[in-house]
Amino acid sequence: MHAKPICWRCKRSFDARKADLLAVFIVDLSLKDTASEAALLARFPKHPHIQATPNMSWQAPSHAPAHFGVQEGERPVVVGFGPCGIFAALCLAQMGFKPIVIERGSPVRQRTKDTWGLWRKQTLKPESNVQFGEGGAGTFSDGKLYSQIKDPRHLGRKVMNEFVKAGAPSDILFAAHPHIGTFKLVKVVENLREQIIAMGGEVRFEQRVVDLDIETTASGRQVTGVHIEDRHTGVRSHLATRHVVLALGHSARDTFTLLYERGVYMEAKAFSVGVRIEHPQSVIDAARWGRHAGHPLLGAADYKLVHHAQNGRAVYSFCMCPGGTVVAATSEAGRVVTNGMSQYSRNERNANAGMVVAIEPSDYPTDVASWQAAFGEADGLKWATQAQAMEQQTPKAYHPLSGIVFQRTLESKAFVAGGENYTAPGQLVGDFLAERASQDFGEVQPSYKPGVSLGDLSEVLPGFAIEAMREALPVFGRKIKGYDMKDAVLTGVETRTSSPLKMTRGENFQSLNTRGLYPAGEGASYAGGILSAGVDGIKVAEALAQSLCNSPIRTSA
Repeated sequence: MHAKPICWRCKRSFDARKADLLAVFIVDLSLKDTASEAALLARFPKHPHIQATPNMSWQAPSHAPAHFGVQEGERPVVVGFGPCGIFAALCLAQMGFKPIVIERGSPVRQRTKDTWGLWRKQTLKPESNVQFGEGGAGTFSDGKLYSQIKDPRHLGRKVMNEFVKAGAPSDILFAAHPHIGTFKLVKVVENLREQIIAMGGEVRFEQRVVDLDIETTASGRQVTGVHIEDRHTGVRSHLATRHVVLALGHSARDTFTLLYERGVYMEAKAFSVGVRIEHPQSVIDAARWGRHAGHPLLGAADYKLVHHAQNGRAVYSFCMCPGGTVVAATSEAGRVVTNGMSQYSRNERNANAGMVVAIEPSDYPTDVASWQAAFGEADGLKWATQAQAMEQQTPKAYHPLSGIVFQRTLESKAFVAGGENYTAPGQLVGDFLAERASQDFGEVQPSYKPGVSLGDLSEVLPGFAIEAMREALPVFGRKIKGYDMKDAVLTGVETRTSSPLKMTRGENFQSLNTRGLYPAGEGASYAGGILSAGVDGIKVAEALAQSLCNSPIRTSA
């Protein structure tokens, strides 16, 4: 049998468990005699490694008529321009539906400058930072493009192909754990934006959605328009539309509040909180790769860890960034948030990852003081009263905004503990385990900018989280030698692991109680990372397009 690989490999990984380093490939082959392909497959009907190549191309389910968008209010609106919003807008544009994108933050290059302003000068711009702006939060992370979602339609391949077409490295198409890296993502995101505009879409930066028009009739609620405020002038405008994609991201707390006030269905959900942990990358490489550590094919090693503590809490690694840095990721004044970032090269000295503890809505505060600190005196009192009443119900219920209260409480504590200048509180692992405050750094120098102020993290995080992490660290040290080294640095707090609420949608991808609203991506709790957010954006775009085509589309006069 003669076989030849076609121009791309499906997957490449490495096996470093044996004396010789092995490269493992899943390869797409075409036979020299194509007529014999069926006979070959028939010989191996149940072989797990010999199968027909699936069709991974994306086929648009709908196409807009040539006149689409002439009438006011026809064009769909996409709120947010992170990975989910980008791919929702891109697919809508490719189908001819001329989307209008509303993004509260700045274009990606200006956003990069603003973000460095916080890291270097301790100057926060609340509307242009790690969380808000073109490209979304994933732009300032590792650019990781792997996910555990089920993807029978291979929409992830559509995301990857579009990234490569926009300038991403082609190896993301076959690497087992593909990533782009922050600075490479900047140009990729710009190129995707230009494609959307070239196909008739619009991208309006520094514009924030401040209200929704929702019409209530006997048949239910229907969105009919959005109100937008210019970030610089404060001038408000109105945009008529009956189709809105809410690709908000997990940190759009003011928009979550607006949607709650307008009666859009949402519910509290679990997420996780904790710290970033930093080790020398060489320690992780040695533990993961053994004698092959440092081999140029392998690059920087990553890891994934989980431990179920005796107090019932799960502790796990999150958003692991090999050869990266810990970054300041707050979007609100007077609060400290950490995240991780890597460049494409992954060649910084330290490895970092979130070490986080799962929490439940039952952990969220209901006391008036916490709610008022989070939302102000009037709204805090009103919603705390609602939260207390909901917990008295049978079965017990939880206020949809209560997770935000929990996040803001921890982030405010971290701001105070760090010195009230966006320096983050930190502690060495050895001191953390010994239950004493840290005073001096050891072998590991933290990468977080503006800086780390050593102390006692038990003053910042809940007691159950501290207890679970203290139990987990020695366990992780037995799995990865050196993980619990005494000089490893813990930097707090990591609170933006996922959205604190869920905007539940139906099978038509629309809000359960508001037609025309399409909750999507991480903010709505339908994604967890760049790849899954992009896939969800595609699904929502398809559903919206089909809804538009099934509804009467008015023709121009």
